[in-house]
Amino acid sequence: MAAAAQLWRRIGALSGAGALGAASYGAHGFRRSEREEYLKELFQTANQHHFLHSLALLAVPRCRYPHLTGSLLTMGLGLFSGAFYYHAVTGDPRFNRAAPVGGTLLILGWLALAL
Repeated sequence: MAAAAQLWRRIGALSGAGALGAASYGAHGFRRSEREEYLKELFQTANQHHFLHSLALLAVPRCRYPHLTGSLLTMGLGLFSGAFYYHAVTGDPRFNRAAPVGGTLLILGWLALAL
């Protein structure tokens, strides 16, 4: 159980570091025209969820089913925030259909955290 706790704590910490890096990029390096303000808002949404679920990952070692919970949260985070980050940075919405699947996995991850 200690190995599982260490694994999910590290994943949560690395995810948080990635979220901070993305936030820095969004604040300082993300330059879009005003007509593309939507893409900046999309980036910010992805980043807020990235931060929030990074914190949730830090709680995973304390839950009853850490591998299930951590896997659901990690996959959900990748699909939800990943799709929106990609769209915001490239302008290409091709992966946006993954976001609702990611959102569903995030909800299931929170429910698994409650078990």
